[in-house]
Amino acid sequence: MEDRQGNQQLAPNLQDLLRTAAFFSELPEASRQIAFSHAVVRNHPANQMILLENDWGGSVYFVLSGWLKIRTYNVDGKEITLNIVGQGEIVGEMAAIDQAPRSTDVLSLTPTTIANIPADDFIQLLKVEPMAGLKLSQLMGRRLRQVNRRLRLRESNSSSRVADTLIFLAEGQGTDINSSKGAEIPNFPHRELSSMSGLARETVTRVLTKLEKDGLIIRSHDKVAIPDLAALEASIF
Repeated sequence: MEDRQGNQQLAPNLQDLLRTAAFFSELPEASRQIAFSHAVVRNHPANQMILLENDWGGSVYFVLSGWLKIRTYNVDGKEITLNIVGQGEIVGEMAAIDQAPRSTDVLSLTPTTIANIPADDFIQLLKVEPMAGLKLSQLMGRRLRQVNRRLRLRESNSSSRVADTLIFLAEGQGTDINSSKGAEIPNFPHRELSSMSGLARETVTRVLTKLEKDGLIIRSHDKVAIPDLAALEASIF
């Protein structure tokens, strides 16, 4: 069961958390308040449905902690993982902008804290604050580049496709892939990586073992550490 906490009880903490999201980082304080005034924070356990395909988009959601899976199904009814997003990411914004039903399901992969903002408040923010529109355009541009990159790599070797999926997940929490700094992502079930990369689960397992032997990743029970993102990026060909 979700745990809902009103913004009056945790207003300072909630607003501090929302300010850490890249979308809000450069917005003037007055503009932030438009978005924050009716924000509500909810805690969800792992494996809980957050949004349903074909529901109407009444809110926009900001991931404060944890990870969400965005999925759909092909014509044969097979689940397809379109994306996995983490802290600082936005979901549900397109349905709010289009005023149309949602096109995907969203569910929690880990315990997750989400702030939801009414769609009307989000649209009003875009109308009055040019920087908000620019931030949204940058988000859409980044996602489009990611999709183009993934499509381009569909014919690449399995190692490149798994490495790209790991980088894609690191980007899903706001990590700069051009940085020589490291990143950590959860040690997701291999079936999720299989769905994202378009490879058999056994192939994913084999590639992860190879990447670990090459020192490009370090795995523990619940985490996958990428010591050097630039080095992992350089392994893709």
